[in-house]
Amino acid sequence: MSTSTDHGRPDPEATTLALTRDGRPVSDRGGTVCVIGAGASGLTAIKNLKEHGFGVDCYERETGVGGAWNWRHDRSPVYASTHLISSRPFTQFPDFPMPDDWPDYPHHSQLLAYFERYADHFDLRAHIWFGTEVVRVEPVEGDRWDVTTRSTGGYGPERTSRYAAVVVANGHNWSPKLPRYEGLEQFRGEVVHASSYKDPAQLRGKRVLVVGAGNTGCDIAVEGAQQASRCWHSTRRGYWYAPKYVLGRPADQVNDALLALRVPRRVRQWLYHWTLRLTVGDLTRFGLPAPDHRVYETHPIANSQLVYYVGHGQITPVPDVARFHPHAVELTDGRQIDPELVVFATGYLPRFEFLDPKVLGDDAGTGRPTLWLNAFAPGHPTLAVAGLVQPDSGVFTLSHWQSVLFARLLQLRLTRPDRAAAFAATVTGKAGERYSGPVKESTRHWFEVAHADYLRAVQRALHDLEASR
Repeated sequence: MSTSTDHGRPDPEATTLALTRDGRPVSDRGGTVCVIGAGASGLTAIKNLKEHGFGVDCYERETGVGGAWNWRHDRSPVYASTHLISSRPFTQFPDFPMPDDWPDYPHHSQLLAYFERYADHFDLRAHIWFGTEVVRVEPVEGDRWDVTTRSTGGYGPERTSRYAAVVVANGHNWSPKLPRYEGLEQFRGEVVHASSYKDPAQLRGKRVLVVGAGNTGCDIAVEGAQQASRCWHSTRRGYWYAPKYVLGRPADQVNDALLALRVPRRVRQWLYHWTLRLTVGDLTRFGLPAPDHRVYETHPIANSQLVYYVGHGQITPVPDVARFHPHAVELTDGRQIDPELVVFATGYLPRFEFLDPKVLGDDAGTGRPTLWLNAFAPGHPTLAVAGLVQPDSGVFTLSHWQSVLFARLLQLRLTRPDRAAAFAATVTGKAGERYSGPVKESTRHWFEVAHADYLRAVQRALHDLEASR
């Protein structure tokens, strides 16, 4: 049994010592579960594992909770104006609602306050080792895991602890995806990735080119329209730019009402097209390219201001970049522009640097895991990845139910190991299942899920578990 320090947090130094495969000492944490990361997904994993009777040690490389939503963190992609793009009811944890007087789309500072209150309400901080990064996670005999940690930044000695299970919740929006262009190294202007963008003052008075049409790229282009002397917005293809409000309600709430009525996808696509024709109109007349796909086939772009500023001439839509010159950027249509600052809003790639990629089914080393429910790795029934989804709603509800399912899977291993083994065997056959309709093939859509379909799949899995008890 694990022991605890006076403040209630487990003390790995007070546990039984074992040895790793290569002879290093390891503190055996018995039935304790390790959670990596104290962002939204990590916090709900701690909370739900606790409620199901498990001891939990969480390692967080930063000095506070909140993960990507804590703008103080080095890896946070949050910038000053960041707000939710999913509305409050579809973002909050199901057992911890956001205040009723908050706006439909809360600011990032409100989200951080929400996570801090969540951590305090459920007494989660006692389980978190702040300023501690995970160096290695290695499977050992008996479906257990050796987790090696050290102080963030590489200071101090490494320490290895053995856990009954591991939840990986290190986030997937922190490792920039940087494009390659001919001549980029010779370009004399300033080049940054959106991960380094924090404040519109960075754009003030400059000629700015924003590359990328995701939600972040659209936000930065809008701020460029307000602050820059000239703003170009480069996109590879046409997109559907959805307003944040439809019929006086947040757009995701209207869409969810259609999902609740089980309206077929093709009908919802027709309704979406019809709504956009009425509210946004034909964007090709502004110089934006026509979309080469139907709605719901790319991640939704929720921005009510981009079209406004394009229509006012304060954002100039341009095609993809062909190549860079020392003092100019050449576009695929042959035009050349002369930005002083280029912002690559080109997204992020998932990174699990502490894990062998093959553990998550990434045999080719591409960074794309092959998981069941985007969470469970075949052959490793005591490992889960939380929050590795890109839904058409908020992520937090999905992370909550992922961790509930994992906690009940771990319980079943204790009470009915034969049933747990049979259930785990089904993971191999289901790994890689999609929980959305057809989407464009790109790294941006690797983890795309339709939240209603995904939650139904989790509900079925929970029902199957209950039947196995």
